[in-house]
Amino acid sequence: MDEKIVRIVIADDHAFLREGIKKTIQDEMDMKIVGEASNANDALDIIRELNPDVVIMDISMPGKSGLDVLKDLKSLKRKTRILILSMHPEDRFAIRALKAGASGYLTKESAPDELVKAIRTVLTGRKYVSKALAEKLVDILSEDSDKMPHEQLSDREYEVFIKISSGKKAIEIAAELSISIHTVNTYRARILEKLSMNSNVELTQYAMHNNLID
Repeated sequence: MDEKIVRIVIADDHAFLREGIKKTIQDEMDMKIVGEASNANDALDIIRELNPDVVIMDISMPGKSGLDVLKDLKSLKRKTRILILSMHPEDRFAIRALKAGASGYLTKESAPDELVKAIRTVLTGRKYVSKALAEKLVDILSEDSDKMPHEQLSDREYEVFIKISSGKKAIEIAAELSISIHTVNTYRARILEKLSMNSNVELTQYAMHNNLID
């Protein structure tokens, strides 16, 4: 009987969200939470130790991001399915997450209604995305045009870019990502160079124009 139990690890730095996830799946008799992590490094340790069937993971966590974890997990060559559960709208991070190896992407807003279905979908080996994102992916795959400027950014640069564009100061970004202010400023310089811009105001205007921030 135990062989049929779906073993799940939750990686999110907010305890109340981890509790919410547990409540959402507590009535599923064939699913069991076997571990929890509040940051990326702990998540990697738990995944190595427990080798779960599914990991439900946030993108924004202290230290490494969920995207970094996805890259690290590729080298482990595990069959664990990674389901990204994020506060970020799909059109901002989902494509990057799927390219990095995620099995699915779900917003926290839609999680109560879709989480169990998403888990069952990724367990079959299929990807889980919303209908709206699926349509967007089709459009992207059918486009022959060059990439948008922000698509040249690395995953970490993109994350810093979104935070800067949202009005966050370097000291706030450094604290959220567990990096130094100097490192934040280094990322900012690279971002400005890659986007051919000169100020945070230009970054914000670009992000708003392309619906990357609210």
